[in-house]
Amino acid sequence: MDWIGMHLQASHTTPRAMVRCPVMAVLMCMFSLLVWPAMDATNPGVSQKNEDARLPRLRPDYVDTVFPPNIASPNFVIEEPGSAYRVTLRGEQGAPFSVASRNPQVQIPLRKWKGLLDANRNGNVFFEVSVRDANGAWHQFQAVTNRVAPDPIDKTLVYRLLRPLYNFYAEMGIYQRDLEGFRQSPVLENRSFNNGCLNCHTFLNHRPDTFALHIRGQKGPQPMLLASSNMVTRVNKTAGYISWHPSGRLIAFSANKLSLFFHTIGETRDVFDAESDLAVYWVTSNAVVTPPAIAQPDRLETWPSWSQDGRYLYFCSAPKLRQERFRQVRYDLVRVSFDLDQNSWGKPEILVAAAETGLSAAQPRVSPDGRWLVFCLAKYGNFPIYQPSSDLYLLDLTTMKTKKLDINSDLADTWHCWSSNGRWLVFSSKRADGLFARPHFAYMDQTGRFSKPFVLPQEDPTFYDSCIHTFNVPELVQGPPQASPDALARAILRPQLVLTPSAHTDQQHQEEYHQAPQ
Repeated sequence: MDWIGMHLQASHTTPRAMVRCPVMAVLMCMFSLLVWPAMDATNPGVSQKNEDARLPRLRPDYVDTVFPPNIASPNFVIEEPGSAYRVTLRGEQGAPFSVASRNPQVQIPLRKWKGLLDANRNGNVFFEVSVRDANGAWHQFQAVTNRVAPDPIDKTLVYRLLRPLYNFYAEMGIYQRDLEGFRQSPVLENRSFNNGCLNCHTFLNHRPDTFALHIRGQKGPQPMLLASSNMVTRVNKTAGYISWHPSGRLIAFSANKLSLFFHTIGETRDVFDAESDLAVYWVTSNAVVTPPAIAQPDRLETWPSWSQDGRYLYFCSAPKLRQERFRQVRYDLVRVSFDLDQNSWGKPEILVAAAETGLSAAQPRVSPDGRWLVFCLAKYGNFPIYQPSSDLYLLDLTTMKTKKLDINSDLADTWHCWSSNGRWLVFSSKRADGLFARPHFAYMDQTGRFSKPFVLPQEDPTFYDSCIHTFNVPELVQGPPQASPDALARAILRPQLVLTPSAHTDQQHQEEYHQAPQ
């Protein structure tokens, strides 16, 4: 049975016995008339259940989805009119508990929620919502059913927060969030280095001790920072989109010449990439190499992403066109084989051709087991976060068949990342309003089917109503990044360890590579 789509109906309450004595029946009715007006939502003994046939409206929409067994409480607002509210949370195992309030905001106690998840791992949990109307009558809605997955999600989510601004950097930072609770703390804020831009943080194999990010808007080189525990190296090389080889010995990156321009209606922002190639930074030798296989002079190459075994580099490639033809720029999804021992590249092969789909590919990410690849397709271009048409697609690398995922919305769905166990996908979606991207999570079973996505839970159920920051580049990490904000800021402004890579031709690096001890 497909338990992701399972939906259970709430059982109706039936009396245990009929009142047979007329006198007793009269006394019981009189007692209820005297006691009922004094009862309120804080009294879990309220028993009247005038049950509706529909589900309650909840915001966020935590209904009929799958939760990790280690996720924080999915607090929500009950969007039903009433004077008091009560939610009973129960599972197929363990003790139920209730949350009551005179307002529709429901904050689920974290400790009790974790107990409910622990008791019902790989089972169902139910939210039974009751609302008291203006006349004092209670109405119980159909029980909301959610599933608890057997597989946990990584403990930490790292993302960039910024306002949807067009032309300057302000209040921008990379932050980490404890997914088992609600604590958010900075990885690096731009106010610590003269309000520059920071982006594209990338972790080596989901490890918190090794990551890279790129800094822009500073005088001189636009450096890349490499963090290993609390030691941070400033590498004076501009690197756009970054991907670690799983060995940790090299990084593939893009060098882009981007220009931002605007429309007058709809999504006003757009990006054109006039020049882009891929290159490799060898961490072990501090050398930058541009292999011909990933830097063809008549093509635009971008969005590098290594497979988990390091045998393939996936990227996106398009022919060079002039900017006035920006709506005709469409990228193929491509991969090229790589042999680390021999430092040799194969020939690029097109996996998803723009000529066949009529769409443009971006952001390939391979699952940890190497079977699946999720990528974006949009109408044109290479910047899907500004493309309302951007949707997520799944490529089965064993059959090479592609399908559009049913977790998409009518607005931009982008910036996806797998969990380290390959069972969870996080992605940024603008589905709520078309302006602000929010992190959403979906569970994938072993057949490649995804559950209904849910938004990142917040301690305040109304958090997203007033949040004017967008979340992008959500990355799942196995723990908090180990480099401190101070160490990262010092590496930008007062670096102790600075590397300026040497530029090698592919042939030069081949000769040095095979001469050096491996």
